[in-house]
Amino acid sequence: MQQTHDVIVVGGGAAGCALAARLSENPSIHVLLLEEGPPDNSLFIKMPGGYFKLMGTERTTSHESEPVSGAKNRRIGVMQARTLGGGLSINAMIYIRGQREDYDGWKADGCTGWGWDDVLPWFRKAEGNSRLAGPLHGTQGPLKVTDTGYRHVLSEAFVRAAQETGEVLGLHLPYNHDFNGESQLGVGFYQTMIDSGERASTARTYLRSAAGRPNLTVLTHAKVSRVLFEGRRAVGVAVRLQGGAEQRLLARREVVLTAGSLISPKLLMLSGIGPGAHLQEHGIEVVADTPGVGRNYQDHIVAPVDGQLTGPIGLIGQDKGLNALRHGSQWWLFRSGLLSSNLCEAGGFLDLDGDGRAEIQIHVLAAASTSWAVSKGMPPVHGLSVAPCLLTSHSRGRISLRSANPEDRPRLDANYLSHPADLANLIRGVRVARRFLQAPSLGPYVSGEILPGSAVGDDEATLEDYVRGHAQNAFHPAGTCAMGTGRHAVVDLELRVRGVEGLRVADASVMPTLIRGNTTAPTVMIAERAADFLLKGNL
Repeated sequence: MQQTHDVIVVGGGAAGCALAARLSENPSIHVLLLEEGPPDNSLFIKMPGGYFKLMGTERTTSHESEPVSGAKNRRIGVMQARTLGGGLSINAMIYIRGQREDYDGWKADGCTGWGWDDVLPWFRKAEGNSRLAGPLHGTQGPLKVTDTGYRHVLSEAFVRAAQETGEVLGLHLPYNHDFNGESQLGVGFYQTMIDSGERASTARTYLRSAAGRPNLTVLTHAKVSRVLFEGRRAVGVAVRLQGGAEQRLLARREVVLTAGSLISPKLLMLSGIGPGAHLQEHGIEVVADTPGVGRNYQDHIVAPVDGQLTGPIGLIGQDKGLNALRHGSQWWLFRSGLLSSNLCEAGGFLDLDGDGRAEIQIHVLAAASTSWAVSKGMPPVHGLSVAPCLLTSHSRGRISLRSANPEDRPRLDANYLSHPADLANLIRGVRVARRFLQAPSLGPYVSGEILPGSAVGDDEATLEDYVRGHAQNAFHPAGTCAMGTGRHAVVDLELRVRGVEGLRVADASVMPTLIRGNTTAPTVMIAERAADFLLKGNL
């Protein structure tokens, strides 16, 4: 294997695949993409509705937080992808950019050049939308964005029920055909990163389009332990390939970390970049005393709201026996039916405090959250989940090292629900979600409430107790290598790691504030911008 490359990209997730493919468009640049996990060659990756079969396999890693004081001292799991394509190989493929105000907020906080008008062209460059065009959408980009061809009867019933609930409660919940349009508010069906009935991850779009280029090398089962430095300049990485000893791979020009919001800060700290005292505590030589590394951890969290179905019309049991044969055959032969769906087809964005911005997002799933406890011995429940997802991120946590051993997972002090505004918003979300289950259009399908359940009242104290006891992670971690200009900024406005040379970070960890929505599309936008910065820097 070639030992020296121009650019080494560490992490083959949504950002890494897009970035490596874009850089390789210049034939004079040799790019090496390293992914710790296996290739994305599982049928359950290719099949959009198969992703639940991947959870808990070698293609995922589960990190566990330290006890969260705001969540009754529970440890909360944060699942992360471990395969080529990253989260976009195992998630629900929902295409959401966030709100205009998210990016204008970045700009107001010092990230000049990252306001909405600045990032929109990069969203459009990445996007290949099959239905929408015009000033807000791209149609020719590698990232395929489509309407789901299959819609579950419960998804359709929810969209009607939410509009009925908004009318009763006086909320602004219109039908919204484009959550990435002029307004994010309302309810409707998500557009997804699916193409012709198959998952359209950046590994299967960007990277596939670059296959065969002699200047692009992709290695899976390649675990990077640290960035190598000569003085303050990054010159490569130390990596352990499958079944082999650790070796050095060198970069003539730059190293780019795209390993995600838990692992990118871990790698920086293992490499000597981070809070000096913390690194010295673990015997790591300090290359750059950068106090912001690992700080500013943010994530969306959800509280379960589940309805009891009147019959077995949801997803439970659809992967068994004749049902499995029927669905599998339809997808295999025609790329249609249930397995061509992302399963989380409908939802909405709710402004519950009247400030014009959504604080809560709903993801509708035709299965109760209690069903995921089947592996722990609980029987499956035929239910409908309309769980509110908290979009505000006032609470802040931290990633740090457990030791200098690269095999140890990072320590996560998540600090969820530590800010009173986050708690208040999630309580509001639970209240409204419970009302969705009572709407006329869900009447034929929902017979009662599983969670929170009849024992949980509607008063503030009771709902606070429920939220603190049941909130879970939504798998959108961000912020731990934040971009900016202040003392705690880790990367500058062109994503270069401050205090060193030849090293950048280009994933969701650079978001100074978590956007209000699913994070895949913004992460790809960040990768597109990183490629442009590198190419314009005369690599």
